[in-house]
Amino acid sequence: MPVSLSKGKRLRTSDAPELLAPAGGRAQLEAAVRFGADAVYLACDRFGMRQRAENFSLDDLPGAVAFAHAHGAAVHVALNTSMDADDLATLPAYCEVLAAAKADAFIVGDLGALRVAQRHAPGVELHASTQANVCNAEAARVWHELGARRVVCAREMSIAEIARLRADTPADLEIEAFVHGALCMAVSGRCLLSSVMAGRSANKGHCTQPCRWSYALVEEKRPGEFIPIEEDVRGTYVMSAQDLCMIEHLDDLAAAGVGSFKIEGRNKKAFYAATVVHAYRSVLDGADPATVAGDLRAVSHRPYSTGFYYGMAQQSSELDGYLKECLHAATVQSCVPAGDGTWRVAAACFNRFSEGDRLEVLSPLRAIQSVQVRNLAWLPAPDEIDPHPVPVAVAVANRSAATYSFLADAPLEPGDFLRIRIES
Repeated sequence: MPVSLSKGKRLRTSDAPELLAPAGGRAQLEAAVRFGADAVYLACDRFGMRQRAENFSLDDLPGAVAFAHAHGAAVHVALNTSMDADDLATLPAYCEVLAAAKADAFIVGDLGALRVAQRHAPGVELHASTQANVCNAEAARVWHELGARRVVCAREMSIAEIARLRADTPADLEIEAFVHGALCMAVSGRCLLSSVMAGRSANKGHCTQPCRWSYALVEEKRPGEFIPIEEDVRGTYVMSAQDLCMIEHLDDLAAAGVGSFKIEGRNKKAFYAATVVHAYRSVLDGADPATVAGDLRAVSHRPYSTGFYYGMAQQSSELDGYLKECLHAATVQSCVPAGDGTWRVAAACFNRFSEGDRLEVLSPLRAIQSVQVRNLAWLPAPDEIDPHPVPVAVAVANRSAATYSFLADAPLEPGDFLRIRIES
């Protein structure tokens, strides 16, 4: 029976799909939660598959979990790298610290890690990672019998295969699947290319993404003459998969039995997390997917596809496959009435914007609006010489991380993201 996707804002019921967002760092966590994620997944300094992400220290984790819980969001901690004997030797104490921080779930891909977590953090839920490559009901039942509350479907599964898995597994086993973000060319992300070519193990969280590199052929008898690898009628010879986007097909996933919709992107910034969560939250709350499709084109992405859900995944043959329609211009720090029907906004600058520009406003649980920048001024940081600096009128905001103020014709909220369209 299909699950209704039109739910009240942030008021999950037992049959409402969970929106699970990436939190590569504290700013991303706060953005994901503020913009409507029901849960976030993150990693600390070890055992996560995204070691290039900002991640969290063990000391910082309790505060991060407390923030999420205070806003009604759960926290899943990734412990899904390949585990060797040395890893398992240090994992018990690590699990105990994570449990003391009140993490809600561990994402594990190794059976040894699952057993260690059960012994040393018995109150924490266990989720079988996509790294476990669960792609059939028999495997899902084994993980469930061993203590997993949830399985994350292998990336290679179709919707029909997920529905079959759901029908043949216990009702209390939760099903999670990716709905958005980068796809890996390897089976369930288990790849040796980075280890072989760069000496950094993808399965330990240090992938250098050689599948995204540009490649060319060199013929043996013509050294130095490079031949580009191009797509022909039989397909493409590059390994860079298109990004996944299921914003128009969430009802199909829900009907197949998926209870948690997972967004990929722990290497992404807070602006990305906020934008993508905002789009998916809107649709889960009943918005027409067509009304938020532009938001997903606004952030940096490769050409979108539906992955393996309806057939074979597509490759991105462009040498520079990233597309985006907007830049993150600024993040609102404060907004106060200016006394004449306008509002004085202070915002941290991330990308250049100018007097007279129209900025789009990304705000939680609201449709995208826009404001025009008027009376732009730079706000110098106070120092010992000048503890109360005077605002400096400017034509352009171009100092990264500096604070600027301007008049807006609509009120904004601290934490709102301001974006500017890229001229085509």
